[in-house]
Amino acid sequence: MIDSVLLSTKNKISDCVPGAALVVFACIASAAHTQEKPADYPKRPIRIVVGIAPGGGLDMITRVGAQKLSEKWNQSAIVDNRPGGGTLVGMDIVAQAPADGYTLLGASETLILNGVLGRAAYDVRKAFTPIVQICSQSYAMVVTPSLPVRTVKELIVYAQAKPGSLSYGSQGLGTTGHLAMEYFKSMTGVDMVHVPYKGSAPAIIDILSAQIHLMFASTISSTQHIKTGKLRIIAVSGARRTQALPDVPTVAEAGVSGFEWSNSYGLFAPAGTPHNIVKVINAVVKQGVNTPETVKYLVADGAEPAAPATPEEFKAKFASDYARYEKLMKTANIRIN
Repeated sequence: MIDSVLLSTKNKISDCVPGAALVVFACIASAAHTQEKPADYPKRPIRIVVGIAPGGGLDMITRVGAQKLSEKWNQSAIVDNRPGGGTLVGMDIVAQAPADGYTLLGASETLILNGVLGRAAYDVRKAFTPIVQICSQSYAMVVTPSLPVRTVKELIVYAQAKPGSLSYGSQGLGTTGHLAMEYFKSMTGVDMVHVPYKGSAPAIIDILSAQIHLMFASTISSTQHIKTGKLRIIAVSGARRTQALPDVPTVAEAGVSGFEWSNSYGLFAPAGTPHNIVKVINAVVKQGVNTPETVKYLVADGAEPAAPATPEEFKAKFASDYARYEKLMKTANIRIN
């Protein structure tokens, strides 16, 4: 660490009195402090690109992060929705943006899947710098109330009796919600038709009007409809029940042993973004997300605030999740068309 600081502050140290150790270390400390908190950042609005339509879970959580940045720096952090291509449109914009900290990406684990499935024209592990994880969540398996099923077992029986008659929505081709349902299909042998959307919000609208029958929806974007009875939830996708919906079983508890699928949301920067900028964004969002009022908001909508982690720790998690999805795609019979 000291070696890297010495290299990066060569010019600063050369101005110090030769042989005066205390002065040299003072210069090193001053340079390190500059690296920790850039004095001139941000000096203009920050743009955070989101690859889905407004109103979905990713959109809503990214706005939480944007709000924390705006509050801390009294500088606008603007969410720019660029839906399309299963979030690829937004990903491409940020991958090609200047690495100066003024264009960020709000992303879910769909970012990883687009890499694993070869849908991105670049290696997502090299194109983006992980900054901070905001939260994680299970998906809610929701059905339109007119569908005569109230449990996962009833859904399976109904779908097996009428192959191809049920349609399910997703946040887009190759998204986590899409792959979660394909994983469910591979484990249960049911045949359902996929209808991709440009985010959770438009898909939920069509479930509410019975244009499609079901989906794995973000708990964040669907909980309000579940609590009012406009959507029927039959299970959650994670390893354990969610605090917001404690009476709803997991898919595994409901009869599909071994099924588990969750999602996480975070902020990313173009590769090459200065580390001091990455660190300060991480610190601001991490602190803001873990305030009592924000934790209460996230938990009420079925999410779990991420444990505080450094950019390096988030990068390690990103790499681990990438390897996990690579293995899953190879071992499970999952289609994306």
